[in-house]
Amino acid sequence: MKGYQKTEVLIIGAGASAAPFAYRLNRDGCKIICLEQGNWPSRQDYPQTREDWESHFRGSMNMNPNVRDLPQDYPVNVEDSDVTPLMYNSVGGSTILWGAHFPRLHPSDFRVYSEDGVAFDWPLSYDDLVPYFDENDKMMGVSGLAGDSSYPPKPERPMGPLPIGRFGETLAEGFNKLGWHWWPADAAICSVNYEDPAGNRRIACNYGGSCVLGCRRGARSSPDLNYWPAAVKGGVQLKSGCRVKQILLSSDGRARGAEYTDPEGNIEIVEAELVVLAANGVGTPRLLLASANGKYPNGLANSSDQVGRNMMVHPPAFVTGVFPLDLESYKGPVGNILYSHQFYETDASRGFVRGLQLQAQRQYGGLDTALGGVVGQPVPWGANHHEEFNRRMGRLATLLVLADDLPEERNRIVLDDNLTDSDGIPAPKLIYSYSENTKRILDFGIEKGTELMKAAGAIDVLMNPRVREVFHLMGTARMGNDPETSVVNKWGRSHDIPNLFIIDGSVFVTGGSANPTSTLQALALRFADYICRHKREVLNL
Repeated sequence: MKGYQKTEVLIIGAGASAAPFAYRLNRDGCKIICLEQGNWPSRQDYPQTREDWESHFRGSMNMNPNVRDLPQDYPVNVEDSDVTPLMYNSVGGSTILWGAHFPRLHPSDFRVYSEDGVAFDWPLSYDDLVPYFDENDKMMGVSGLAGDSSYPPKPERPMGPLPIGRFGETLAEGFNKLGWHWWPADAAICSVNYEDPAGNRRIACNYGGSCVLGCRRGARSSPDLNYWPAAVKGGVQLKSGCRVKQILLSSDGRARGAEYTDPEGNIEIVEAELVVLAANGVGTPRLLLASANGKYPNGLANSSDQVGRNMMVHPPAFVTGVFPLDLESYKGPVGNILYSHQFYETDASRGFVRGLQLQAQRQYGGLDTALGGVVGQPVPWGANHHEEFNRRMGRLATLLVLADDLPEERNRIVLDDNLTDSDGIPAPKLIYSYSENTKRILDFGIEKGTELMKAAGAIDVLMNPRVREVFHLMGTARMGNDPETSVVNKWGRSHDIPNLFIIDGSVFVTGGSANPTSTLQALALRFADYICRHKREVLNL
């Protein structure tokens, strides 16, 4: 027999967008149930205190769900794709395994068609998000330095910047020699002890250097440490270990709720006045397509045939310099030292539109160094193994090149004909290939990264020009004013189903080349604010 609950708002997914959304609605008194197929992580279970801590990055805490293969994961068919998506199912979502680099998209990212004649303009602007950016920075606890000339003015950061160390100083010298822009990173990591507006307290980073395996100390921010504790304390029911099978519809075509499997394997139903999807750029289109029925045979909210299409990632490349002196490059937050937006905006003379972000990255520990690190070039076995290992350990500096990946309908998520998860729900299949524009951006980024490493004093340069595993999953249910070319409007509201909202990276119209989480969370707060201001209409009361 199926269990049953009823609420005002049902949220599917408990990651980076769902948490601020639930927090804001809860402050307005909404009754909320959130279903998350992953678990609520325990910081005490993170592996940093174990001798084999690095091995978990390649096993139980691998960012690739096809490698990790935990019970809460679902497989992704990538046979017809140039890339493999990285993500994590958990309260906090993929922020459990992130570096917490926290830039915003640029104003130009919201008007790419107007400025460059490609893709689409967003139905909102950078300025529309500014108050939500600022609110979210305080809640996430951002460290950084105001005054970056590549952005409109920002207020003082909630905390001062993390020290860039000998590693950062060395790269900064290279940028200065070339006359290129660089700036200390905005990081969702505490540089000092910090209390957020909801009263959650976190302590300063101790430069342990294992951020992407979860921060045992709690200095690195994630929504399981700030937004969710406040929301749950306020009355939100967050149910972990619950996999949604399908979204249910009423006879009038409105979303009625969802059917899900609870941790004991029982089939349950939640009915709600408002259904909100926050399952990421892969999971959200997957669930919409898997919920197809007689009224919507091509999937829910899909009259435009845009659900699952326009998949964008941030195609990466890595350029690593080997330096003659010890940079202590294994000490400190992996991806939060400095970055450059020197090549972010379009310059037609380069032979492509849009641009890239250069982000400095430290190396991990000894195991990762021996196995080749991000450039995938292992230390060779043999008589010279230790000599080469010592040449690299602590002496590597990496630039991550993140390319602006423009939307293309052919890059998409569909349902696999044969592959399923453990509950029999069709798995997503990713069909994706790099565009010529993206390839040119990456080639240019490798060229500039190599130039920077040599200017900074590197004695050797290693590179990985085409990285298969990618993060930042965007665009598969994009927002827009025209129901024929978009899935939701500027408030995240489905054009087809008025009480169905989408609030995750699926709604991005373009992706820029800056990490998306700050923009994603600002959007979620803005969507929630809209619902609170129009509650009676949205909830059909």
